[in-house]
Amino acid sequence: MTASIGFPTGYQHPAVPPLLDYLRSVTAELGIGLESCTVDHDHPVSAYVALDTRLPHYPDRDVALLWDEERGWAAAIETHSGEDLIVLRYLGGPTVVPPPRRVARFVTALHQDDHTVGRPDPVRLRTAGDADGLAELLRRPAVAR
Repeated sequence: MTASIGFPTGYQHPAVPPLLDYLRSVTAELGIGLESCTVDHDHPVSAYVALDTRLPHYPDRDVALLWDEERGWAAAIETHSGEDLIVLRYLGGPTVVPPPRRVARFVTALHQDDHTVGRPDPVRLRTAGDADGLAELLRRPAVAR
């Protein structure tokens, strides 16, 4: 089930409330609002964050951050045909919930065409499906991640 953040969603996955808190922190660090996000409660739990900027090499494409419970953050551009997004880079790292400042540095690196941050290929950082484990991971303070 995909839902905009500001609307009631019926069934709520146990990890959604702490995910919303995490997204709130990430979007605040990026200088945008939570209204830029959608959350998908399906398996794996995922989120989409629309960015208000364009990348130098893709000036006519909208940019988004994607997050999922297995791979963490990725940067993607929209297609003109409504097809799937084109993933450009994955943040990677030791956890799917890095501190918001690290996510913001990832976005800055994308805009500077800095390929030293992130990676071109996805890496599974955890296995999806443990809703309580994901909720606990999302509740941990950023310094503990």
